[in-house]
Amino acid sequence: MIRSQVTFNRLPSLPLCDVVFSQDPFNTPNRRRNRTETRVSMEKGGLDFAGREFKNAEEMWREQLGEDHSKKTEWYRQGVGYWEGVEASTNGVLGGYAQVNEPDIMGSEAFLKQLLSERFPGATNGQRHLVVLDCGSGIGRVSKNLLIRYFNEVDLLEPVSHFLETARESLAPENHKVSDMHKATNFFCMPLQEFTPDAGRYNIIWVQWCIGHLTDDDFVSFFKRAKVGLKPGGLFVLKENIVRSGFVLDTEDRSVTRSDLYFRELFRQCGLHLYISKDQKGLPEELFAVKMYALTTELPKKVHRTRSEVQANRPGVIK
Repeated sequence: MIRSQVTFNRLPSLPLCDVVFSQDPFNTPNRRRNRTETRVSMEKGGLDFAGREFKNAEEMWREQLGEDHSKKTEWYRQGVGYWEGVEASTNGVLGGYAQVNEPDIMGSEAFLKQLLSERFPGATNGQRHLVVLDCGSGIGRVSKNLLIRYFNEVDLLEPVSHFLETARESLAPENHKVSDMHKATNFFCMPLQEFTPDAGRYNIIWVQWCIGHLTDDDFVSFFKRAKVGLKPGGLFVLKENIVRSGFVLDTEDRSVTRSDLYFRELFRQCGLHLYISKDQKGLPEELFAVKMYALTTELPKKVHRTRSEVQANRPGVIK
C-alpha cells in the first residue's frame, strides 16, 4: 500500500541511496561490522500512526501479538478485513494515489529488464519459457501492466477475494491478451503466511506492497518456504515502502513499514543475498520512499573491477 510520510517528520534520518552489490553485503571483509549494524537496526525505535513511540521492534510486536502470540490471528484478520472494505480499482489499491501507477510500472519495468538480461539470457526474445508469481497481487495491476508482457505464465496470490476476482476478469483472454504465449495461469486466494509454492516453478517471485502485513517471524518463514518455488538462478523481487530508520506501525490495516537496515537484517535471517537494489523515482514527495530489492538464494559471484571502473561506478547508481 502507498504510504504518506507527512505526519512522521520526527523519525530520525539515515541517508539512503541506490546501491549495487557485486557480492553479498554480509560476506565482505567487513561482514562482522555489517552484521552488527543490521542487528542493531532491529533495536531502533519506531512510531505508530498516532505518534506513539516504541523503544524497539520487539516491544511493538510484543504488544501487537501478545507475549504468546495469542493475538496473531487477530492481527491478520484485521489486516484482510481492512482491504475487504476497499474498492477493487487502481485508485483503491493504491490508497487514493492512482497517479502512482505509471511511474511505479516504469520503475519496475526498468528494474525487471535488467534482471532478465543479466539472469535469464534469451528471455527478451522468447527463447525461454518464464514463469512469475505475483504476491499480494490485488486486482492484478502489476500482472496486467507489466509481468504478463515479459513472462509466459503469471500466477497471482491474493487473500482478498473481490480483488482476486477482479484480477481474474481483467486478465481473462477475452479482456486482455498479449499473445497466445503469455497468460495468467493460477489464481490463489490465500495469504502469504499460509502459502507454499510448487517446487521449481518460478523464475521470479514478485512481492510488492504486501510484505508489511507479515510479522517478522512470518516474513522469514515465508521466504524460507518460498525458496523451494524458485527455478535454478531464480530471484525474489521485493518492492516496498521504507522509512529512514526503525519502523512505522499502522494499526488500522495492521502493517509495518520497515527501514532499509531492518529489511537487510530480515534478509540475512532468511538466508537470502542481495543481488541489486534500486530506489523508485517519480513518486509524490509526501509519500514514503519505495525501494526495489532483487534477492538470490545463492551468494552472488564476485565481480573484479579495476580501480578506474570502481571510481567510474560510484556511487553505484543503476542507470
